[in-house]
Amino acid sequence: MNFKNLGEILTFNAGIRPNKTYIYFEKKKFSYKEIDIMTNKVAKVLIKFGIAKGDRVAILLENSPEFIITYFGIAKAGGVAVPLNTFLKEDEIQYILTNSESKILVSSSKFADVIKNQRKLCKNLKNIFTYDHADFESLNLHQLASAEKDDNPRVNVGHEDLAVFIYTSGTTGHPKGAMLTHFNLLHNVDACLKVFKIDHTYKVLLVLPMFHSYTFTASVLLPTYAGCGIIVLASIMELKKKSFKRVLLFQRPNFFLGVPQIYTALARANIPSWFAKFLYPIKIHVSGGAPLPEDIINEFYAKYKKPIIEGYGLSEASPVVSVNPLNKQKPYSVGPALPGVEVKIVNDDEIEVPVGEVGELIVRGPNVMKGYWKMEDATALTIRNGWLFTGDIAKIDRDGYIYIVDRKKDLIISKGINIYPREIEEYLYLYEGVDAAAVIGVPDKQSGEIPVAFIKIKDGCKVDINNLKDYLKKHLANFKIPRHIYIKDDIPMTATGKVLKRKLKEMVIDQFVS
Repeated sequence: MNFKNLGEILTFNAGIRPNKTYIYFEKKKFSYKEIDIMTNKVAKVLIKFGIAKGDRVAILLENSPEFIITYFGIAKAGGVAVPLNTFLKEDEIQYILTNSESKILVSSSKFADVIKNQRKLCKNLKNIFTYDHADFESLNLHQLASAEKDDNPRVNVGHEDLAVFIYTSGTTGHPKGAMLTHFNLLHNVDACLKVFKIDHTYKVLLVLPMFHSYTFTASVLLPTYAGCGIIVLASIMELKKKSFKRVLLFQRPNFFLGVPQIYTALARANIPSWFAKFLYPIKIHVSGGAPLPEDIINEFYAKYKKPIIEGYGLSEASPVVSVNPLNKQKPYSVGPALPGVEVKIVNDDEIEVPVGEVGELIVRGPNVMKGYWKMEDATALTIRNGWLFTGDIAKIDRDGYIYIVDRKKDLIISKGINIYPREIEEYLYLYEGVDAAAVIGVPDKQSGEIPVAFIKIKDGCKVDINNLKDYLKKHLANFKIPRHIYIKDDIPMTATGKVLKRKLKEMVIDQFVS
């Protein structure tokens, strides 16, 4: 790994394979050389408008070539990218823009309603750029960039310089900005490449939102590092369109990163068995972001005769921590740690536990963030003695494979006994008619906490709650049986498939604390 910064990996590939198609988007194609030149121009515009090394530039864009161009342009200018969740509202965006002290926001007219007032709300925000004609006060970045020369601005950006702030949602309060350096990200993609062993002949299919660290590291930085092509879909909704089959048939992606909901959709998609068997092109499927239910793993394999490789990570670790290797996968495991990354399991006294015992997973390595922006106390609580405390309950086997048991914050303690929601959720998923499930703990005067479940029912199915509880009693101890099971039309989730249990708790908490 001889690169000093992220911009160099794009420039390197533009030098050795200038005419290779780098980005496929709708009916457009862009070569490595074209994107490299565009990013040089964007970097020059940013510098001209006052961006110096270390200054933050926010990005509020949907999946598009412009997102990638902006990100690398910021890197080449020496700035720090601040990707914004496209589902956020005006107040939430205002908080991140203000907290990060972003000087520039790059967006589009699609987000006019949430950004048109941001210059008034955020004193630090000097300019808003868009690539299209916007109906609010902004500058056209496309026009400004087209007037710049092609050459690289040559800003001296090194390993320890900050590359990106990833704002994590958190369970309470405002999101925290995880500060990742160029080296954090370069090491992470280099380690992933050693596991996946992809090269410039691969095409990566990108469908998850680019603002998420998992997507950008694994579906943009990794293929760029390897010199691959990237097929960009505007959103997950593209998977439901007829055009998706044409993408599979004619563009032939062979590497795909998804989350459980996507694999659920693919497993149950109306794709003929002959197509799945003979024409389906994807060779490597990786899942992350949330636990993958056992029934989906089995359904997917039955349809496509290909396994789904589970991995694990968190934004604070750039984000990949572990992944199952291609040649030795273990069911229900998220694999061993990446090369160069250390992991161990500790108890509440921060003492390492024996092999196979459950405790908190902690991580150490070059992928671990510098800390949270302007939050020294939160940083000190999360990174202790060089170890990142993940908040995930896990165990590690003798081969070093990690098994995530649950989130520490989601752990339910009833009469002093630990209850892991994920165990209950797995059985709920296996019950006929259940499409999605989530279990939370709520206060109880006698037990301290009790489990409560939420389920979403598959279209056209019916579920009798009493029969469901009888089924659970056959597989789980009585103290694990949810006291209440609520049927919901939808279960709130993040962009990468993590259930928003805080929102579920807000729905019912008044019933249990009154």
